[in-house]
Amino acid sequence: MPRSVNHVASRARRKKILKRTRGYWGRSKNVWTVAKNRWEKGQGYAFRDRRAKKRSFRALWIMRINAGVRPLGLSYSQFIGLLNKSDIELNRKTLADLALSNPEAFKAVVETLKK
Repeated sequence: MPRSVNHVASRARRKKILKRTRGYWGRSKNVWTVAKNRWEKGQGYAFRDRRAKKRSFRALWIMRINAGVRPLGLSYSQFIGLLNKSDIELNRKTLADLALSNPEAFKAVVETLKK
């Protein structure tokens, strides 16, 4: 009896990967082995960078808060210390948005903390 090979499934599997690598450069988009390796590598980067994104955004928020607090006579660490002692529960994302888009409201928060 001849060997049975499911060509339909194997071709579908290859087409699925080649469809996902459509925008890549050079052989990475149309040569099966190269495209498969590039796609797998990209998935690894995506997994890693979903976690790195959280770290980099937190760092950005801290920089923005620090830049907003310095002209008001505090450092970032002093500001966060006062914030933790008070009853104000605002996260860094909200504070950074306030400092950037609404400096008057941010100044009011800082003045509340200084008292």
